Amino acid sequence: MAPIEETVPIDPGAVDRAYRAHRARRHAIIERRRSTRRARLRFWIALAVLIAGSVFLALTVWHQVQKLFGL
Repeated sequence: MAPIEETVPIDPGAVDRAYRAHRARRHAIIERRRSTRRARLRFWIALAVLIAGSVFLALTVWHQVQKLFGL
């Protein structure tokens, strides 16, 4: 019976490919986290701008109504 080393062909590039695949997977996970974090930040900034604009518009309208009707 032949030893296992002789029957199994060894691919010299397999280790490098596996390393690159693992590294690419890890990079994708990190990039996905960064992307999610940026999207969350953009959402809250946009929401804050919209709320500030709504408050400003509401106060401006309220002031104009008071001025027009003498309330």
